[in-house]
Amino acid sequence: MALSLHVIICSVRPGRVGPSVANWFYEFAKEQGNFDVSLVDIAAFNLPMYDEPKHPRLQEYQHEHTKAWSRSVARADAYVFVLPEYNFCPPSSFTNALDYVYNEWNYKPCGFVSYGGVSGGLRSTQVAKQLVTTLKMMPMMESVMVQMPWNLLDEDKHFVANEHHLASGKSLLEELEKWAKALKTMR
Repeated sequence: MALSLHVIICSVRPGRVGPSVANWFYEFAKEQGNFDVSLVDIAAFNLPMYDEPKHPRLQEYQHEHTKAWSRSVARADAYVFVLPEYNFCPPSSFTNALDYVYNEWNYKPCGFVSYGGVSGGLRSTQVAKQLVTTLKMMPMMESVMVQMPWNLLDEDKHFVANEHHLASGKSLLEELEKWAKALKTMR
């Protein structure tokens, strides 16, 4: 059985470019064949600011949105977060989604496809890496960084990757596969 990878769109704001970048990476990951790949959009879960009365470690979820998010997160062996940079940080939607569940994230690797202005989301990714380690995830050193993604959209608003993005994506997926296999033995 193939390992499962969730490519997660982390921005929820109207007019976001994240889905274009995420759709490219989702198709790219499917072509590489390392994983059974799913595209997941945090916005589709309509998660309010964390509203569960009990600690997520207990997994005694009261709300349907939490139960649906828990099932989604639990299904994956690895994650790639398609992450923008807002004021040098990841968006609050990303942090909120992480906080909703705990055990479901444990002992799984994650990678980042970041995007933003001149930094390409690198500062956001550095903050995000600290956050995911508290959930017992292993962040990959390899990543894909996209500077000025709005300049890399075709006339249909599809992201057009360049050679740098393709090479970085291949390295990220290769490392994710190694870590996903290794960490699966811990679950």
